[in-house]
Amino acid sequence: MWMLGGAVFFSVTAVLIKIAGQTQHTFEIVFFRCLFGMLVVIPLLMKSGLGALRVNKPGLHLIRAACAVVGMSSGFYAITHLELATAISLSFTRPLFMIILAAVFLHEFVRWRRGLATAVGFVGVLIMMQPGASSIEPAVLTGLLGALAVGGALITVKLIAPYDAPVTIMLTFSIATVVMATIPAAFVWQTPTNDELLLFMGLGIVASLGQYCFIQAFTVGEATVMSPIDYVQIILGSTAGFLIFNERPGIETFIGAAVIVISTLYIVMRGARVQATPPQPPDPAVTPPRS
Repeated sequence: MWMLGGAVFFSVTAVLIKIAGQTQHTFEIVFFRCLFGMLVVIPLLMKSGLGALRVNKPGLHLIRAACAVVGMSSGFYAITHLELATAISLSFTRPLFMIILAAVFLHEFVRWRRGLATAVGFVGVLIMMQPGASSIEPAVLTGLLGALAVGGALITVKLIAPYDAPVTIMLTFSIATVVMATIPAAFVWQTPTNDELLLFMGLGIVASLGQYCFIQAFTVGEATVMSPIDYVQIILGSTAGFLIFNERPGIETFIGAAVIVISTLYIVMRGARVQATPPQPPDPAVTPPRS
């Protein structure tokens, strides 16, 4: 239920982003998303004190925030300029990019099955790009950049986690993203109306609720059970796109999305199976005795 709630909240978030994108620039939407997200964590700062802002790896925190701002900007742009079904499906390529990033920066060994599943996932992306088209939609590439950047932010969390507490990671992230999002927003600033401010506030609240549900789901449930439920976002996004924005995605969108979903689900379940398999003790018949 937590995961299903998160999928609903994130789907509503996508709808609100698309509505806001009709009158406001993507950079400004990102700024208000970060601003209202920071307001949500202010009580946490008041409880923990300013000492929670003391970090051991400031460079990694800045890299994470930069990746997040790039990821949100690219993802929001894709949502605004693509059909919701396509934009949401592209966001689910994040695990595919994370495998590549983990191999490069965390030196994790990628087994051939996961490598093959990653390649198959990107074949799904090619299908969604409509092979044979005269040109590739720039928003599709932007959506992929967003997934790559978010994957980079998540990989950076793994590098930070051994050095800083979760509350520190959360607080510094919220503050740093607001500061970074302010710079591009200043160049395209358009004072929002009262209705737009309410829309931005709703966006921040709904997105924060989605994140809370997401965290709770993975806290009480297994990843192999939670991940498939998350793909309900594609169904909800497609339905919302049809009912609200009169979108009618082509068959290639759903075929490509199915390929991406199947490949990423395999990666998640295969990873869980490998972690759950206890290491086999050495065979005494082939293990040389210690001197």
